[in-house]
Amino acid sequence: MKYRTCLLLFSVLLITLLIITATAQEEAPPPMIPPKAPSYIVSCGATEEETGDDGRSWQPDDKYLNYTGEKPKAAVAAYQDPNLGSAVPFMSARIFEAPGGYKFTVPTDARVMIRFYFYASTYGDLDAANSYFALTVNGFQLLSNFSASIATRALTQAYIMKEFSLLPSPSGVLGVLFTPSADYKGAFAFVNGVEVIPMADIFDDSPPLLGLGDQTVDLTTYGLQSMYRLNVGGEVIPPANDSAGLRRTWYNDFPYIFGGTDGRTVYKKDVHYPSEYVPESIAPRSVYTTSRSMSEDPAVNRKFNLTWVFQVDANFTYMVRLHFCDGEMTRANQRPFSIYLNNQTAQHTADVIAWTGGKGIPIYKDYAVYHSDKNGDDLWLALHPNEESHPEFVDAILNGVEVFKLNSVSKRSFAARNPELSAMMSRHEEDVRKKSFGYSGGANAHVIGAIAGGVTGLAAVVVVSAVVLHKKRRTVGTTRSGSSSNWLPLYGNSHTSSKSTGSRKSTNSSHLSTIAQGLCRHFSLQEIKHATRNFDEAKVIGVGGFGKVYKGVIDGTVEVAIKRSNPQSEQGVNEFQTEIEMLSKLRHKHLVSLIGFCDEDDEMALVYDYMANGTLREHLYKGNNPPLPWKQRLEICIGAARGLHYLHTGAQYTIIHRDVKTTNILLDGKWVAKVSDFGLSKTGPNLNNQAHVSTVVKGSFGYLDPEYFRRQQLTEKSDVYSFGVVLFEVLCARPALNPSLSKEQVSLADWAMQCQRNGKLEEIVDPLLKGDINQECLKKFADTAEKCLADAGIYRPSMGDVLWNLEFALQLQENPKAAVVEQKGEEIGGGDGGGRRRELSTVDEEVSVLMGDDTDESEIFSQIVNPKGR
Repeated sequence: MKYRTCLLLFSVLLITLLIITATAQEEAPPPMIPPKAPSYIVSCGATEEETGDDGRSWQPDDKYLNYTGEKPKAAVAAYQDPNLGSAVPFMSARIFEAPGGYKFTVPTDARVMIRFYFYASTYGDLDAANSYFALTVNGFQLLSNFSASIATRALTQAYIMKEFSLLPSPSGVLGVLFTPSADYKGAFAFVNGVEVIPMADIFDDSPPLLGLGDQTVDLTTYGLQSMYRLNVGGEVIPPANDSAGLRRTWYNDFPYIFGGTDGRTVYKKDVHYPSEYVPESIAPRSVYTTSRSMSEDPAVNRKFNLTWVFQVDANFTYMVRLHFCDGEMTRANQRPFSIYLNNQTAQHTADVIAWTGGKGIPIYKDYAVYHSDKNGDDLWLALHPNEESHPEFVDAILNGVEVFKLNSVSKRSFAARNPELSAMMSRHEEDVRKKSFGYSGGANAHVIGAIAGGVTGLAAVVVVSAVVLHKKRRTVGTTRSGSSSNWLPLYGNSHTSSKSTGSRKSTNSSHLSTIAQGLCRHFSLQEIKHATRNFDEAKVIGVGGFGKVYKGVIDGTVEVAIKRSNPQSEQGVNEFQTEIEMLSKLRHKHLVSLIGFCDEDDEMALVYDYMANGTLREHLYKGNNPPLPWKQRLEICIGAARGLHYLHTGAQYTIIHRDVKTTNILLDGKWVAKVSDFGLSKTGPNLNNQAHVSTVVKGSFGYLDPEYFRRQQLTEKSDVYSFGVVLFEVLCARPALNPSLSKEQVSLADWAMQCQRNGKLEEIVDPLLKGDINQECLKKFADTAEKCLADAGIYRPSMGDVLWNLEFALQLQENPKAAVVEQKGEEIGGGDGGGRRRELSTVDEEVSVLMGDDTDESEIFSQIVNPKGR
């Protein structure tokens, strides 16, 4: 009875509690949702609303203009760079030949994110090369004496985008003012697009200022310029996938990793997002699902830091925001580590689990550091395991990183110098200026837009001369490159996409024809269709990144290979133009010959000499062809090395191929190797081992130079690395990447190097070559390939050194007794291969070109290097 009474009372109590709870829920007021503040997406100079490739509507700027005197004029770009990706907002611009700008209504209590887009082209009779201006917004000086033309030329970007987070405006008005520079006659300002986005105050902390005791930086009193925004260990997060409607882009961190170890990446789906430490406005969920930690070897981790390097402007304070989410550890002190900024301790003991109290909970930490001239141009971030507390794992972890420049306190300014042109580009322009003084290049005005847009490859160098000759203007003094605010590699991907625009015929055809005129034959589309029987699929002999390759016949009897562009291809107008201009000016026995091109009715096609024996890869493992004997493989490698050596040293400018692989080494009817496919090539005058081209990474996985991938700094040693992979591919007859193999064997370069170091290389040599290779020849060949794959470019040989050693390996194969011939002092090196080796290689190239394609270069070279050949 008592039990039933208690049960009844408990039921009544429970029902009463539920009723009270429900009533409270019904009567509770709905959560306050702040009204959505107005955002502005403005296409400057546009006459009507336009839709960009991202689907957003860009409004014309007329109703936001603010000026005195004559209305600033609208203009249309003379040329659409194919790397823009979208015509909106770049093809229209607002020109300010006197001070003027815009006014936007904004909330009085919210920060504003503002972005400016600049595409340096020709606008009517105004060339962006003459544009120098200052930009101020609500008393903040964002830019001073800024030249979008210098920035895009120096950084090989199609456009420049600047992003700032500014303090709330008490007046509710955001005033934007462009002021042409008074230091340059005829200077003007221009802008293509403006975005204004009210934002939650994600900068309300007071991070410690390193090196100054307990001093902190009150972020609520500063404006910030976005410098870097990286999704560490993960893929690019596009604007559409960003959080809080801010449309930020989060780039992969790999190009900024410094040193010999890049650790390991981890993906963890189980993330408690948003967390009490991270609202959605801080970063999107994807940032916290991927991370980079150190290697699985504690001994290695003790010796190295996990390090990133960022190029910045000196004499500014930077706020570095680090994002963490540990999805592997479960307890404190399992993975503590230290954080260093510019060799100063930012956090002695960082323990993500101790901070958050649990697994998979996101958190972020802010640190401020002043970057003086003494630090140079590089801001260093390093993580190192902290073993003082005897942790369970010797490791460190990071999920995301953002770097912001704070305005200078005294001047409320972010302004820094324009970036420098590279040393090789400066020397080239100076040479052109000296040789061509007095020449008027007015006829080339339509070409200038291409260089202003940052066209990559040889096209950039060719058109630079048009810019210099056309303008005859005063040289801009830029004393150093400390302006990574202009460099902005975090936005580089969108700037230099290789996708062509859908309207390539209207925007590029006449431009391309002008440059290519007189360099090679211009075929009509009808001729191309006739040669390929209207692109008959039965004529297809290959497919590449550019499109399908057809076998055809021109002029009745001449067999040719015709490469037709695929509109969906990642390679487009830029690669098409580069290939024409490269191969039209280069003639060498070991470079494929370009006969002509077609650019008509939205069709792009390239016509080459027909290579009867196809690609080298087809004769190694991708085809039904009989296996090549070792000596023939070696001769093919020597031929390809000669072609690359000529590109690096024998042409007017150093040319870096950038896509060396076995499918780009073609074989003619006599089995002569010819290097092909110059669509990704880069060039510059007098490039040496100490100079480089800063460029977005392009190439083929499995062959990519890891140093180039990390640093985005291209040298001819990047080709040497790729060629080292080719050498092992020839020796082992397997792909550069084979995902079906075990983890340690997937990459041929890694696996071959491991076998070479362990003395087991013969175990992975093509079984069909067993007994066919002389041991001394194999040793010389393998040593050469190994040195090509050195992690740092300075330790790799030049192509001249590689060529010499391959020739010597051939001598060893043909005459083993030649192993004693003059080896003293002739070991392969990591320099330019100077002295006798470089001299002999250069002579060989000159003889090859002078004697014509029928010359037996092996005989010529053997007479030079083999004493018995005389």
